[in-house]
Amino acid sequence: MNTPAGLPWKLTPDRCFAADPAQRHVARELYAQVRALPLICPHGHVPPELLSNSTATLGTPAELFIIPDHYITRMLYSQGVPLEDLGVPTRDGTPIETDHRLIWQRFAEYFHLFRSTPTGLWLADELVDLFGVNERLNGASAQRIYEHLERQLARPEFTPRALLTRFNIALLATTDAATDTLAQHRTMHADGLTRIRPTFRPDAVVNITAQDWHTQIATLSQVSGINIHNYASYICALEQRRQEFKQCGALATDHAALTPYTSRLNNAEAEAIIGRALTGNTTETDAAQFTGHMLMEFARMSCEDGLVMQLHIGSLRNHNAALFTRFGPDRGADIPLATEWARNLQPLLNTYGSDPRFRLILFTLDESSYSRELAPLAGHYPALRLGPPWWFFDSINGMRRYLDRVVETAGIYNLAGFNDDTRAFASIPSRHDVWRRVSCDWLAGLVVQGLLADDEAAELAYELALGLVQRAYRVPELTVGSSG
Repeated sequence: MNTPAGLPWKLTPDRCFAADPAQRHVARELYAQVRALPLICPHGHVPPELLSNSTATLGTPAELFIIPDHYITRMLYSQGVPLEDLGVPTRDGTPIETDHRLIWQRFAEYFHLFRSTPTGLWLADELVDLFGVNERLNGASAQRIYEHLERQLARPEFTPRALLTRFNIALLATTDAATDTLAQHRTMHADGLTRIRPTFRPDAVVNITAQDWHTQIATLSQVSGINIHNYASYICALEQRRQEFKQCGALATDHAALTPYTSRLNNAEAEAIIGRALTGNTTETDAAQFTGHMLMEFARMSCEDGLVMQLHIGSLRNHNAALFTRFGPDRGADIPLATEWARNLQPLLNTYGSDPRFRLILFTLDESSYSRELAPLAGHYPALRLGPPWWFFDSINGMRRYLDRVVETAGIYNLAGFNDDTRAFASIPSRHDVWRRVSCDWLAGLVVQGLLADDEAAELAYELALGLVQRAYRVPELTVGSSG
């Protein structure tokens, strides 16, 4: 990304590697061994419709890079660019910019804002290595690059299904509501795309104080075929949906909560809360207690059906109330919170943490908890694995801090490898490449310090790139490198 103005835009081949010549030499050798390995993407938000339709395209450059990507829009919003000017749709249907060339022009004029950020690194890699852009993006080059991207996106090699093969993706998991019919996944599987798997996400039917909870419950009743009128029928409907997801190839569930609070209610207490919820008389206390109880229940279900349980904790959603009112969720206004894990998670881990059937993968937005709580927990409970740096910390320095803080206590083999956790389909290989570069450089640092032998570092480079994630999510051997 250090190309001088006026010269062809090229990426430095040693990006993410240390300046020390000895460490850089080892990092290059390790990276060469893992850079072309298949990609396992066990958690992300690529919309299934992108791949279920064999004739789907990635849209215009603005639709691909800008409008749906809150990493992009939040940075521009922070510098005073209205989301309306970026084509972000409003809830009330008020006017937004519809000229995608103009949206791209605005983005290009602010592209310098992404210097030194992981988003800037991903974007540069996509533009240069994937789409063949050969001049730096700015206001002057914006329209030339837009036209180049339009030509590329019109080619059959740049359809989503073609890129799925080009990216060497062995498995791609989407994130799907518990109420999803999974029709798009069935279409993909009928077309032979069995490497696309759903992930069971029940948050919308667990958050009993959400405005649309009753609508969600009605939909859950419909898709499960179970009339939800009490706690027992609610649990039966969720278990039925999990089985549907498993039959469609799901390997995991995903749960987001403000805190990792867990505590089991007795049946009478759970029944009372559901009863109040169904009649619209719940409180925030009810919601917190019910969420903590349902995390226990989902852990029980995972022991029984084998789905890996993922827990994403610590995001205060929709901090900007006016933005949420106008544009809805996932617009870049979610803010990390401090999180306490040891006491909150103790009931769940005391019950299921040593059960060989159970697998729990934890993600945090509180880096201070890495060495204080998460690494010691993962270094003890057999069921527990630590997910990679998430969201705000999916960055070069975030990855380095993570490895520095967790490995000495938890070791490498209690980590869950890497997942890209993205909606931006075209950025998937770029995100995995950054992880592979950073982890190889981190291992190279241990080699030059005499803490690892060369062959040990090579084994760990493979584990961090592929082996850990394959075992953490119980990915079948046949998935890697398979045609499906």
